Amino acid sequence: MNRFFALSRTSHGVLDIAAPAFCALLWLGGLPQWPTVMLSLFTAFAAYTAIYALNDLVGMKFDQQKFAGSGINPGYSVEASEQRYPLAQNLLSINSGFAWMATWFALALFGSYLLNPIIVFILVAAVVLEIVYCLLLKVTYLRVIVSGVVKTCGPIAAVFVVDPHPSPYLLLLLFIWLFLWEIGGQNIPADWNDTVEDRRVNAKTVPLCFGPERAGLLVMTALALTVIASGFLPLVSPANLGWVYIFANVLIGYVFLLRPAFQLYKFKMGRNAAKLFDNASYYPLSQLLLISIFLVAKKVFGA
Repeated sequence: MNRFFALSRTSHGVLDIAAPAFCALLWLGGLPQWPTVMLSLFTAFAAYTAIYALNDLVGMKFDQQKFAGSGINPGYSVEASEQRYPLAQNLLSINSGFAWMATWFALALFGSYLLNPIIVFILVAAVVLEIVYCLLLKVTYLRVIVSGVVKTCGPIAAVFVVDPHPSPYLLLLLFIWLFLWEIGGQNIPADWNDTVEDRRVNAKTVPLCFGPERAGLLVMTALALTVIASGFLPLVSPANLGWVYIFANVLIGYVFLLRPAFQLYKFKMGRNAAKLFDNASYYPLSQLLLISIFLVAKKVFGA
């Protein structure tokens, strides 16, 4: 099973589930009914498991070319398994990998339909965009935009779980916040850590196309805007979160995003990119813990 979990990058996928959980709590201003919570968690796990596996299935040949010379690079602490890219390492067959992905995708579709049929369309759109993202590896660095859209799909779907008719303007605010976080904290740092391997296959990524100086500046800009956007997130929630929440929110952004981003911009080393990726991966979880603490405190103390 470890090889299948490595295919789906389960350790990272579990962290990713924090983003839709946070958005649902923020939007609702409280905790949904427990049956909804349990079904949502299962559906989110199935969806992330399927889409991460799909990434490796579509990109298998590229991955084999990338790591043909020096083997699989060390990666990040959230994806540190020696069995990373099991298809590229011939640790899994394509048929078994496809069966794993298809099973979880079917479960995700079923769960999505039960939660809200609109989510089915969001899930299918995420799958299509993920395939497009993988196929654009040697075509254009603009694939980073596709990545940003894909990463917003889960959290946006979570909003439709708790609100069948959400405000498009508030959805746009969530979209911008998540989109910028993905570009600055996940996609570009991940490509930065893989520059040696990507150069081997003539990949078109932001670090390779623009160089470390401009890539670092783009990371800093995207994450600074992420933190600024996070300060407006209380507008999404019916709960009166207040200035203490906003301050704590911005502080989290500094610790998990801005500080490691500045280190990357300053030193421009692959290990700094990996550290930023790791820190940014915990950013949604920290947001989930923060909103949970505030909502519980308001319920207990009536503040």
